[in-house]
Order: sequence, then structure tokens, then C-alpha cells
Amino acid sequence: MSLLQQSPLGTRSAFYQLHSESTSDSKQELVSGLRRAQAEINPKFLYDALGSCLFDAITQVPEYYPTRCEREIFDMHGEEIAKSVGRVQTMIDLGAADCVKAQRLFDRLQPEQYVPVDISVDYLKTSVMRVAALYPELDIVGVGIDFFQTLALPKQVRPDERLFFYPGSSIGNLNVAQAHDMLKRIHDACGPGGKLLLGVDRVKSAAILEPAYDDALGVTAAFNLNVLRHANRLMGSNFDIQDWAHRAVFNTTESRIEMHLEALHRLKVKLPDGERVFEQGETIHTESSYKYQPEHFARMLREAGFKQISHWTDSKEWFSVFAAVA
Repeated sequence: MSLLQQSPLGTRSAFYQLHSESTSDSKQELVSGLRRAQAEINPKFLYDALGSCLFDAITQVPEYYPTRCEREIFDMHGEEIAKSVGRVQTMIDLGAADCVKAQRLFDRLQPEQYVPVDISVDYLKTSVMRVAALYPELDIVGVGIDFFQTLALPKQVRPDERLFFYPGSSIGNLNVAQAHDMLKRIHDACGPGGKLLLGVDRVKSAAILEPAYDDALGVTAAFNLNVLRHANRLMGSNFDIQDWAHRAVFNTTESRIEMHLEALHRLKVKLPDGERVFEQGETIHTESSYKYQPEHFARMLREAGFKQISHWTDSKEWFSVFAAVA
């Protein structure tokens, strides 16, 4: 993948933009998804600048437990986790967003280089500038990339003693086969002495799961509806968010929360290759969030080539943090 943009952010910081959302590929991906019998939009399109801000707000609503549970795990077991991870030369933060989760671990893990990675380029660049101001001696290499497609990183990212940090159960946005492929690609990218530290949400009742993705304040609804505005910018469609409603349901068969946008009445949407008619009640599937039993996910890690797998949970046993050696 060619380098699209390099931006120096300070004496020890730089930003490499390897992703551009305004490409014909993005437009084609959106059209292809919306043309399917079950219309869908890839969840990566949820994370434009506004979507990233809205997701940060979601982590603060009372119903959304994953962020609090994961933080409790790091607070309760931080020293043990740091001991399990060992020496870290390069900390690669997948889906870094505001970089706060990684930042909380800096004191314990003491990385020499921090590599935040995210698809939301402008949002990440702002986050990198903030972290660089707080840690002027830390070597920071920000990377704007669609890491679901590739983990090819700039040569400035150090190859040894890498720790891939993948928090927040973001791996749950992938189906099981895709998650296995992602774990295998992370394993292969770890390099000598490489490790993985990631968060995984666990199976629970729908009474707990569904409100976490459909909060009373409507922040998650705004986050989901915003993807239609993002689609309009990318492909010139004419979605009107007033025509749609946010829906979240736990699919027990697939062990996943599904987020949908439901058409409130029959409507036509303009697409680059024509139009699509949505009947009242028809939905666009925008995101899945798979939930795992710990033993199932540990098996997936082993199948991807990881070993020396450690596991911690919160006091309610709602969430898991895994560490593993490549």
C-alpha cells in the first residue's frame, strides 16, 4: 500500500495516512452492501469524525458496560497483566480512537514507541497531537489505515517486542471466521517477541446486552443514524435520517448483538447506479457485536498460533481481557 500522506507532529511524532475514505472502492463497497437482499453497511463507515465522537460518548452512558468492565480489569489486575506482557518496545493500538485506553497503560507497560492505528484519520490525528503534547519523549507513529483490510505498517514501526493492543471487544465486530483471520494476521505481524493484549465481551442475557446498544438517552441511535450521513457524503446518496429508526437485538443463535436501521415507511434511496426501494420495516444491518465464552475465545487464539494464553475478568464476569504470546 502506498503512502498517501506523512505529517510531522513534533520532534518525536509523525502521522502516516494510508487510508482515504473518498475512494471509488469505498463507494463501490457501500453500493454493493446496500444492493444485497439484506442491505448492509460495513461498520467501519460508522467511524467518521462525528461517529468517533459519538462512540466516545456511548462509552459514558450507564447502559454501556464494556468500557467500565475492561477498565476495572486493568485496575484490578494491572500489575499481573504487565508482568504477563513483559517488556514492550512497540505498542500498536488497533482502533485507537482517542488513545485514552492505551494511555492508561503507559506507566505500567513503559512502551518505547506508541503506534495508534485507526480508520478515522482526522480524529486520530487530533488524538495523536494530544498524546504527543503529554508525552514529548515518547516515539509516536500515528497510522491512518483500514486495519480490517491490512496490517502493513510503515517501516518506522519498530519490528521487535511488539505488543498489539486491541481493546474494547472491537474484535466482536467481526464474524467468527473474520475474527480468526484477524487473529492470524495479528499473530503474523507480531514479529520477534511479539504479544497480543485484547478485550473480549462475554455472553450474557439480552436484558443486559440490548440496553447497552440502545441506551435511553439515544446516543447509540445517533451513532447508528450518522452512518447514513456519512454514506451520503461518500456516494452522493439521499438518505434522510428522519426516515429511519435505530434497532438493536440480541441474536441468540449467532451469539451476537445486531444493530439495524429500520425504514419507517416505504421510500426510495438514490444510489450512484440507480436507486433502491426500501419497504416499511425493511432494515439495513450496520453492525454486529459477537459475544464469546472465554474457553471458546482461548481456543480461537490457539488456533491462530498464539500460546501462553492468560485471562482476567471483572467482578461481574461480564468481560474478559486476554494476553497471549505469538
